[in-house]
Amino acid sequence: MGNLLTINGGKPLEGRVTVRGAKNLVPKAMVASLLGSKPSVLRNVPEIRDVEIVTGLLSVHGVKVTKDPKTGDLGLDPAATKSATSSEIDAHAGDSRIPILFCGPLMHSIGEAFIPDLGGCKIGDRPIDFHLTVLRSFGAVVEKRPGGIHISAPKGLTGAKLELPYPSVGATEQVLLTAVKAEGITELKGAAVEPEIHDLIHILQKMGAIITVQTDRTIRIEGVDQLSGFNHRAIPDRNESASWASAALVTQGDIYVEGAMQRDLTAFLNTYRKIGGEFEVDDDGIRFWHAGGRLKPLVLETNVHPGFMTDWQQPLVVALTQADGVSIVHETVYEERFGFTDALVRMGASIQLHRECLGSVPCRFGQRNFLHSAVISGPTELRGADFDIPDLRGGFSHLIAALAAQGTSRATGIEIINRGYEKFMDKLIGLGADVELSSAGR
Repeated sequence: MGNLLTINGGKPLEGRVTVRGAKNLVPKAMVASLLGSKPSVLRNVPEIRDVEIVTGLLSVHGVKVTKDPKTGDLGLDPAATKSATSSEIDAHAGDSRIPILFCGPLMHSIGEAFIPDLGGCKIGDRPIDFHLTVLRSFGAVVEKRPGGIHISAPKGLTGAKLELPYPSVGATEQVLLTAVKAEGITELKGAAVEPEIHDLIHILQKMGAIITVQTDRTIRIEGVDQLSGFNHRAIPDRNESASWASAALVTQGDIYVEGAMQRDLTAFLNTYRKIGGEFEVDDDGIRFWHAGGRLKPLVLETNVHPGFMTDWQQPLVVALTQADGVSIVHETVYEERFGFTDALVRMGASIQLHRECLGSVPCRFGQRNFLHSAVISGPTELRGADFDIPDLRGGFSHLIAALAAQGTSRATGIEIINRGYEKFMDKLIGLGADVELSSAGR
């Protein structure tokens, strides 16, 4: 039946949280271990649902996954990699989209892959067309079968020249994981260049790959016959770091985020300061706090890296409901990412959604009738409400709004938060939040 989270709002969040390896890197690094001829070690691994899913998927494919009880480091041994049945894959895939990235590594190791129908957060159209087009370009044969897609490479995989119509992170990861052992040279234009992409490249290079990243979003991969294992410490999760920063701002609190890295948060930090938040960087992390007084409105547009990341937008919108004036947020990455604002409006926020592009950043779907621009008027008093968590970042946004609101809120669907926030309840309680978790049936 799930769990019910009761939140009594009105208390500032104050204290310290630790952020470990990035959700957008760690599961992909685990998949990369399939490419190696020797075991790998992945460090700084968070205890999140996506790691559990990939652990299960690797295990049914014969990869031995071990966890150091003291450090939490993962050992990944692909020596016995094998095919898995569709029922085994379905049992572990859950609502994750990670399985599509198994294709290239599995074809290199056992000649085929089966990918179940994919889930994931409902924040817009995230088709796997890019992935399938990429795989076909390498020579893969794609067949639709009941419950999913079977992919094989009867003639092996060869390098290709590719250009993405949009710098998709997932498609870029697919190219990297497939091209490193494909015969010949692969050139990818229009690639995503997020920090997590660079960290995946660092992992593959440690394994023996030859990859060049050029300044014009072009990545060049020279295929090699064999890759070894890796020993790698994952970069910290910049999205979780930004989420706690926004929580400090929304609740007028003060949070030190151990592990937060300034280099990967530059665009966020600039915006945070413009609104009226303060931060202090040291060697171990970043302290975030509300500077006092009214927050300032602004015009904000999301974009691919190095722009303002779409995952940072939702928690920050909650802060903008408390800014003194009118703010405009133009979402250019996911067309349905403002669905989470319904709950904020029920809490008392003044948010109007528009189909027009209220900004200057080129937008993929401005003429496709999606509500992808938001006008936020503030400040407004937030009041407690009941809501169901719709997706990972939107759900976090609902929760910090409830923590700042007057009165009591009740949230269902809290399990979604565990996909990307390690020990979320422990962290909330450690920061002084007045929350209680119980069975939804009680």
